[in-house]
Parts: sequence; C-alpha cells; structure tokens
Amino acid sequence: MSLIVLKFGGTSVGSIKKINYVAKIIKKHHHKKNKLIVVSSAMSGVTNDLIKKSKQISKNFDKFEYDVLLSSGEQIACALLSGALLKIGLKSRSWLSWQIPIITKGDHKSSRIISINKKEILKYVNSGGIPIITGFQGISNNRRITTLGRGGSDATAISIAKFFSADDCFIYTDVSGVYTTDPKLNSKAKKIKKISYEEMLEMASLGAKIMQPISLQDAMINDIDINVRSTFINSNGTKISNSQQLFNKNPITG
Repeated sequence: MSLIVLKFGGTSVGSIKKINYVAKIIKKHHHKKNKLIVVSSAMSGVTNDLIKKSKQISKNFDKFEYDVLLSSGEQIACALLSGALLKIGLKSRSWLSWQIPIITKGDHKSSRIISINKKEILKYVNSGGIPIITGFQGISNNRRITTLGRGGSDATAISIAKFFSADDCFIYTDVSGVYTTDPKLNSKAKKIKKISYEEMLEMASLGAKIMQPISLQDAMINDIDINVRSTFINSNGTKISNSQQLFNKNPITG
C-alpha cells in the first residue's frame, strides 16, 4: 500500500463547489488502496484579503501577529475539505501545523521547515484516516506561528513527502501540468510530460509560477518525484524528477 501526498492549491479549493470536487479526487486516490496525506492552501483570494486587512490596521503590522493572521486562511480551507470528506463517508480530520507539530526556523513570512513529528499523523493514516494538513505554515521553537512565504504550501507538501518517505507527491493546480509557455496567454503552448528539477528551476527563474522555487530545490535534493496535475481536467499532467531518472527511462537508441 503506497503512501501518497496530495497538495491542493488555492484555486482548487476556491469555492464550496470546488472543495466538494476535490473531495471526489481524494476519494478516487483512496479507492486505489493508497494511504493519503493531504495538504491544503487557503481558498483563492483569502490570503490577499488578510494582507489588506493587516495594512488597514497598520503599515507596520507586527510580524508575529501577521503570521498568525495569514495562517488562518488554511485553517478554514482544511476544515471545509475535511467536512466534505466526512460527508461522502471517508474518515478524515483537519490538522493545524502546530498540532503535529511542523517545526520551522528562520524569519517570519519566509521560514523553512526543519522537522515534522510523524507519530500522530502516521497513527491516524494507518487507522484508515485521511489527515488534511494546513499548508504554508509551521511553528518555531519558541512556539510562535510562522509562515513559509508565497507558495509555501508546496514547501509543506514536499517536506511531508520527505519526512514520511512518501511514494508519490501530487501537486494539484489550475493547469494540467507544466507547459512550454503560459497556456493562459499562448494557445500554442505545449504540455511537457516529463521534466527534470533543473529544467523546472530554470523555468521558475524565467517567471514560471507552477511551484515555489525553494520547494523545487528541496525536492531535487531529496529526490522526490512530483506529479503536477490539474484539479479540473482529467489528464496525467507532468512528472518532475531528476535528470538521470529521466535519462534511464528514456534511453537514446540509434
């Protein structure tokens, strides 16, 4: 039985209708007899709205309270998604990063995950449960909520895949994979079936926004395969892995 990490971005959980749709995707993975750990972003637009609210209070809003404020978006999304899974008969509960805990270090607004306590999550997963974990956040050694920067839910998913030795990591987004250029701007953009971490990092440096660059680096260092898929289009998406693995699977013949 494989252990799989599923991460859903803000657009994927952007409405109640979409959250119910995501629940069906999770159910399909569950029916394949996989053990699942799910990471959720905040609903699209929520984090930006919270940032605006902080600025309405003060242009120099306290950095510690800023992280507490921004982390609340994921809490809402996780509770709604867990509720949607319970509604369709699956065993699920939401987990906030500090409950696990997911330990971070570094500056507020851009912390890095350094450890994850696996005990309670593994116990729950092995009992048949599906934990829905808040992305984008953690807790410091001095017990303050921290956030991981823009796109930080990717970092949460990759770190969970690393610490739990997951067999696969799926990143669900609003595009059906990695393209040669932005498909929203260019109708001739072509989807890439397989790509290396190095190539993805190069694309990210040129402005591609599929994944957080730091998360890609962590995946490359820890040799974690990533499957980028669309939440709304049924396709295989793009697999991101190391270049040697791609070479071995696609030998050049003459």
